Amino acid sequence: MSLRTAAAATALMLCAAALVGCSERPPAVPERAVSAEQTASLASVRKVDDHPLWTMTYRGGYDRMKGVDQPAAPSPYGCSLFVAYGDRANPVFARNFDWDHNPALLLFTDPPDGHASVSMVDAAYLGVQGDPDTAGEQQALLDAPLLPFDGMNEKGLAIGMAAVPDADSGTRPERPTVGSVRIIRLVLDTAATVDEALTVFESHNVDFSGGPPLHYLVADANGGSAVVELVDGKIVAQRNSEPWNAVVNFTLAGSDERVRQADDRYRTATDTLRRSGGTLAAREAMNLLKAVAQGHTQWSVVYGLRSGEVRLVTDKRYDVVHDFRLAMG
Repeated sequence: MSLRTAAAATALMLCAAALVGCSERPPAVPERAVSAEQTASLASVRKVDDHPLWTMTYRGGYDRMKGVDQPAAPSPYGCSLFVAYGDRANPVFARNFDWDHNPALLLFTDPPDGHASVSMVDAAYLGVQGDPDTAGEQQALLDAPLLPFDGMNEKGLAIGMAAVPDADSGTRPERPTVGSVRIIRLVLDTAATVDEALTVFESHNVDFSGGPPLHYLVADANGGSAVVELVDGKIVAQRNSEPWNAVVNFTLAGSDERVRQADDRYRTATDTLRRSGGTLAAREAMNLLKAVAQGHTQWSVVYGLRSGEVRLVTDKRYDVVHDFRLAMG
């Protein structure tokens, strides 16, 4: 682990403690042998709020292609995402995760063979339904790097997903097959630009059998973004023509403006972004997430693609914002 990431992790712990008086739960005796780095990862777990929201700094590397059982996704499912980079010095990527109420984990990783990143994980997909009290639940957190639902890496590349009625990446035998959330990890670890992220998608089959069909918003710190959709076995990238981009829960490919504007959340987001010329400060981006939140919004997060700032709210408590930072490289 780099000195840069170690310093960031220390700052994270101090910041969270100062903001919310977070508590530490020492790890239980593991059920099976784990490495010193894994033990240190579990020892870094901190509780931030009573959602519950936890943070963890993962030490060392991991097998990106390791199999992880994922439960079938229940409904309801939503999500709203947008990127605003009218202010090229301070672009922001924002998303609401609209889902059943489950524990959440803000995860910092710095693999030796990839980019450092910060990401959000729905801990229920790891089999953790509350505070990770048992040794088994704590060890399940060691698979958290493999199941990010949104995130940003040290190069300023951010990605998040939202459900759509249908998606099909096709199946080519020469390409490895990964889950619909695992592809986010591959992008965060290996891509610095939208073009590089698209190469990751084009190099893999994406399996949606463990959950709903998805599409993805990808954005980089240089002003590029794309809505990535998998239609009839092909990757369709809807690149931005304005200094902003937005996506909710309908497929952009094949839709016209009448269909798009009929969606309240999409209309609210795009109207706000259009009026501002894509210039939103982090606080204003959070206000827009509040405006498009739903009854089952679990977290709202704003990533600063150049600053490394992470602003995070759980359970629509927009008066309580948790601030973190990823060291950018």
